[in-house]
Amino acid sequence: MTPNLDAVNAASHDKPAAQAQRAAIGSFVGAVVDWYDFLLYGIVAALVFNAAFFPKVSPTMGTLAAFATFGVGFLFRPLGGIVFGHYGDRLGRKRMLVLTVMMMGLSTVAIGLLPTFSTIGWWAPVLLVTLRAVQGFTVGGEWGGAALMAVESAPRGNKAFYSSGVQVGYGVGLVLATGFVSLLSHWLGDSAFRSWGWRLPFVFSIVLVGIGLWVRASTDESAEFVETVEHQHRKLKLPVIEALTRHPKAFAYIVAMRLAELFSMYIVTTFALSYSTTRLGMSRDLFLNIGLLVGAISCVTIPCFAWLADRHGLKRIYLIGAAIGLIGAVPFFAALEARATIWIVIFSVLLANIGHDMVVSVQQPLFTELFGAQYRYSGAGVGYQFASVVGGGFTPFIAVALTSLAGGSWHLVAGYLAIGCLLSLIAGARIRS
Repeated sequence: MTPNLDAVNAASHDKPAAQAQRAAIGSFVGAVVDWYDFLLYGIVAALVFNAAFFPKVSPTMGTLAAFATFGVGFLFRPLGGIVFGHYGDRLGRKRMLVLTVMMMGLSTVAIGLLPTFSTIGWWAPVLLVTLRAVQGFTVGGEWGGAALMAVESAPRGNKAFYSSGVQVGYGVGLVLATGFVSLLSHWLGDSAFRSWGWRLPFVFSIVLVGIGLWVRASTDESAEFVETVEHQHRKLKLPVIEALTRHPKAFAYIVAMRLAELFSMYIVTTFALSYSTTRLGMSRDLFLNIGLLVGAISCVTIPCFAWLADRHGLKRIYLIGAAIGLIGAVPFFAALEARATIWIVIFSVLLANIGHDMVVSVQQPLFTELFGAQYRYSGAGVGYQFASVVGGGFTPFIAVALTSLAGGSWHLVAGYLAIGCLLSLIAGARIRS
């Protein structure tokens, strides 16, 4: 019998399309799990960890210590990028992504079950720092693999849109983490939440891990990676070294281009929560609700900006976003100082949902395509995570220190944010796209 050529062609066309969709969904769901766990720590650290794990120091030093443990996770992200990138370039993206979800979930649940200082003394902050390090190591391997699975499987001309789920996962994770904390804080009251209620969102992570493992286990390996493995004459012993030696400028560009994203998001969602409650005497519910708002809006704005970027240019969208971050730095803090709730919300959305979301919507194709397929997981992943250390992990810590140095004033922190956005703007203008 003669085969139906139209049916054969349709089937061959549908298979890559279905694979692209599965890869995009798998990257999105895994990113939700990992970012829920990672961001939850920062939110609870701003509210509880200073008293629960560092009660023997002053309130300011306790806050600094809590944010320092927050930053420890970022220190271990480049190591995770190196290790997971190495094996991801040699063994495949899928295996590493299943492992990252499992490790992140288990370490997060362990934090929720961890005894506090009043029970086991200084072992409590030591174990907290250790588990935070595991979180950082794990998330260090997440972005590179998730971004590559989506970008390498996406149809030509739609790479930003198909890979935007990696960043939407951040927004959904932020909504889930902030929403859970906000609801529990409201229902249980301040005393119960600080005593034991903060543990529940960490333990809940086990549910998300189960969903993430199920979705990622059913996702196919990246076709581009499989094709590269079949045609390469030798396996690279150290893919990260190959990436560094062949594309040294790419690492510097990635670090600089992430500053606008990292400074704006962590100042709006983490530092401002602490600053507004401790320095200005404002209700913590305001910035918990702002975290919910910007996370929810990002689920729409990120894919929309990615869709626009696929049609009008990745670089153009990126530069507009970085410029908005630069312009919005001072007005955000001026509104905060004035305790003008409406303007605080407006400028939070401007920084987090316009500036930040425009920048992150194009990072996956911009960053990953700076490197060859043989060492792309290592190159893009390590560069991305090293930037997280430079511009993300210690941003709340640095912001608190700058505020203390300025006698409680916000001006140095606003300048810090503006300079980061300016550097991103300069780097983005120089990169080829």
